[in-house]
Amino acid sequence: MKLVAKCAVLSICAGTIAFGAAVGMLAACGRLEPHPYRGDAAPVAPFEGTSQLGRPLYALPDDAAVAQARKNLAADPKNPRLVLALSLAEAGRKQYREAVATDTKGLSASPDNVELLIERGHREVGLREFAAAQRDLEKAASLDPKQAQAFYHLGLAHYFQGQFGGAAAAFEKCRALAKTNDDLIDASNWLYVSLRRADRPREAAEVLKRITPQMTNKEPHIAFYLRLIRLYQGAMPEQKVLPPKPVDPNDVEGELAYDTVAYGVGNWHLYNSPSGSTGVKGRLHAQQLFESVVTGNAWNAWGFVGSETELARIKRTGK
Repeated sequence: MKLVAKCAVLSICAGTIAFGAAVGMLAACGRLEPHPYRGDAAPVAPFEGTSQLGRPLYALPDDAAVAQARKNLAADPKNPRLVLALSLAEAGRKQYREAVATDTKGLSASPDNVELLIERGHREVGLREFAAAQRDLEKAASLDPKQAQAFYHLGLAHYFQGQFGGAAAAFEKCRALAKTNDDLIDASNWLYVSLRRADRPREAAEVLKRITPQMTNKEPHIAFYLRLIRLYQGAMPEQKVLPPKPVDPNDVEGELAYDTVAYGVGNWHLYNSPSGSTGVKGRLHAQQLFESVVTGNAWNAWGFVGSETELARIKRTGK
């Protein structure tokens, strides 16, 4: 399974994120509430949790794929393949908390199922439950050390906790298991930024050498990471790397592109800005990019999670 299938394509779908404390409280108690901006006739939007900045996060209602996957699983409730299928269908509607519950039930019958551990860990990262994700993904990696997906998402769990050394170690193992250029580009992007955030610039520079000027991607979404790597290499300026922020809130592809690259560019400014007054301009630009990302709807995109995490850190530490 391609890395991108787990980290980008399947994770992002058109959706609505609503605000309203009363709606969130009711939803958290197990009720599904209509979107507060669209009236009572609108489809219900499951409440998934609260962002690190205090924003309620909502999913999309069930679709035909979820209904069919649920029906299939009901006919064979201990079949791990059908458990995984339902979890993926739920995640396709940004129903991450429901997907975690589905995986947990499946794991009660098959506690060492690596695919279910990876799937639950993936969704826990999206829910900002990074420590829980780390436990699941460490177990998956120990059960099957050849699972690139386990190391990829373990790297993300470490990274979003600020454990950049641990993230680099996981992404290095993921990169070693890469079978395609797409996998290599994807893992190399995260390995590079983990090493930069860990203040290991020489090792980070070595990572970029494997991404040659001739290397291309096949999966369209990997182009976002390849463009960022060209920025890191000094081969492409920021103005050419960063796509415009989409105007249409339903432009899912546009938002995915913007969130991924804007976070990467902001991060690049962050670790290239020295502490003190000389780095103020770069750090401010990074913060502005992060803020522009979190106004969108794709709360389950890694660029969104990364931007939110940085803003929460700035709010917490003041720098």
